[in-house]
Amino acid sequence: MTKSELIEAISLKIGVPKKRAEDVVNAVFDSMKDALLGDERIEVRGFGSFSIRERKAKKGRNPRTGEQVFVDKKKSIHFRPGKELRSIVDKK
Repeated sequence: MTKSELIEAISLKIGVPKKRAEDVVNAVFDSMKDALLGDERIEVRGFGSFSIRERKAKKGRNPRTGEQVFVDKKKSIHFRPGKELRSIVDKK
C-alpha cells in the first residue's frame, strides 16, 4: 500500500475529504519521524513498535572485488509486530 492509497482508504473509511485525510496521514508520519529522531520508541498497541537500533562499526567485504572494507557504525529503524498483528498474519 502506498501513501496515496492509504489516504484514499482513510478518506473512504471515515467519510472525510481526501485533503483532510492527507493532513491526518502527514501529521501521524511527521509525529512518528520526530519521535524516532528524538530516540524515542513508538508503540501502537495491537500493531507493533518502532525503535532505533545502533549497529556497530565492522569490517565488511566488497562483493564485487572481495576487498575488505570498513563499514562505519550507523543507526537503523527496527519494527517489531505486536501479538495481535502477528496472529492475524499467521492465520492468512
